[in-house]
Amino acid sequence: MNRREFVKSAALASAVTSLPMNAIEAATGTPAGHPAVEASVVRLNLRHTWTTHMSSSQYRETLHVKLTRDGITGIGEGAPIVRYNEDAAHGKEAVESIRDLLTSASPEHYEKVMQEVRKRFHGNYAAQAAIDIALMDWFGKKHGLPLYRHYGLDAADAPLTTFSIGIDDPEKTRAKVEEAAAFPILKIKVGLDTDEATLAAVRAVTKKPLRVDANEGWKNKEEAVRKINWLESQGVEFIEQPLPAEMLEETKWVRSRVHMPIIADEACLNLASIPKLAESYDGVNIKLDKCGGMQQAYAMIKTAKAFGMKTMLGCMVSSSVSVTAAAHLSPLVDYADLDGNLLIANDPYAGVKVVNGKLVLPDGPGLGLTTPKS
Repeated sequence: MNRREFVKSAALASAVTSLPMNAIEAATGTPAGHPAVEASVVRLNLRHTWTTHMSSSQYRETLHVKLTRDGITGIGEGAPIVRYNEDAAHGKEAVESIRDLLTSASPEHYEKVMQEVRKRFHGNYAAQAAIDIALMDWFGKKHGLPLYRHYGLDAADAPLTTFSIGIDDPEKTRAKVEEAAAFPILKIKVGLDTDEATLAAVRAVTKKPLRVDANEGWKNKEEAVRKINWLESQGVEFIEQPLPAEMLEETKWVRSRVHMPIIADEACLNLASIPKLAESYDGVNIKLDKCGGMQQAYAMIKTAKAFGMKTMLGCMVSSSVSVTAAAHLSPLVDYADLDGNLLIANDPYAGVKVVNGKLVLPDGPGLGLTTPKS
């Protein structure tokens, strides 16, 4: 299911990917056949004010990157996360600071390119993700295959995705739940004193399975145990990040006193995070924007599985670029929360679809993105 209302201007802005070589030169100012890099900040307007324990907003800005070489344009996106002191404007500056690398290196050697990017960046994970996704999109287009096939995956194995309900007053919460009628599983944001009222509003209109994300909202282990024990009676399948990320020992204590799986989100940043999380959490939520793109996410999924942990692919509020990139890896994981593109009103691309809650991967080369018709 996709209820997005696409805007003409965004579609036109991305049309360069399908232009012939002479038109690419006219559109980008770069001589045909010459490598080009374009970084831009894109404002995504939310359908509803989006509120979590951490923040509230009516729009989000993400970083888009286009890499053009040999007449092929790879498209990437990264959604900067304020919690990690990132924003789209600084991400754009970071990309532009390594223009020499990106125009001289071959996207065929995407792993080698990203190794050098990581050396130069020292952070800027959303910018890393945008570059990585653009490289992978280019590679898939060059070789004429969808990225899930590049990873040897079966698109039929893509899981159901949750649809997220941000924190709101009970009346608006009920309306949001009703609007998400086509989704068989919902994700509910909690972490405030209004948690009970939020769940009551949800349960007033649905008996669907729920997954809950506290976004580090509970500040002590006793409160976490009390809240989780209560959530277990509300048809909740698991809880994400009940305590602040640094409270590993406290989370381990909570885990020994509840029956619900606990999934690390803010505590799970990158590949190095996973070994130290295995004793405190049952699983990890991996986001391309946090870890730096598809290559790192793939390695994290494999590593988490080696530690016997459940795996989940999540997303930030973003367009179909980032969400579709994650969706190409989704046949590997146990859970998916890939709905960020469904929360916005001006998605500049169309990619992964959701049909009765199930992720349906595009079969075009690379990410398989198209520009939507108005």
